[in-house]
Amino acid sequence: MKENKLSPCFDVKLVEQPCPIVMKLKRWERKKCKPNSLPILQKMHVKLGDTVKVISGRDKGKIGEVSKIFKHNSSIVVKEINMKTKHMKSREEGEPGQILKVEAPIHSSNVMLYSKQKEVASRVGHKILENGKRVRYLIKTGEIIDSAEEWKRVVKEKEKTEELVAAA
Repeated sequence: MKENKLSPCFDVKLVEQPCPIVMKLKRWERKKCKPNSLPILQKMHVKLGDTVKVISGRDKGKIGEVSKIFKHNSSIVVKEINMKTKHMKSREEGEPGQILKVEAPIHSSNVMLYSKQKEVASRVGHKILENGKRVRYLIKTGEIIDSAEEWKRVVKEKEKTEELVAAA
């Protein structure tokens, strides 16, 4: 807890919350913008909650679930993949520093969608069902990826993790 020393008549205490790691664009990573100055977002073949297999890099062959997406530079964060070591300084005097393992983003072109049932990685295709709904499917297996039940499960898991972080 820090105390505000600027205002002697008010006793204000600032509460520091753990900040999640957020990717920022560097000054030299200028992105092309639309006329309204918003960045052009990339279309990606993976969505939140998809099971993917890493096809290149240090973690080649590992399988995980997409937990976060950065559309401005087509990178994704996969659970338990591309772990980096982060050294955190102590925030208070008595508190020791920490060494944390965090998941770093990887480019979406380095992953392929993975079928858990057939245990095979495949490219993604799009087709329109009889009811007019456009869905994604795996080309090798024909398995449909987009389903309402799967999406609801992913959203519920994300809400639970946000509640746990807020409670901590």
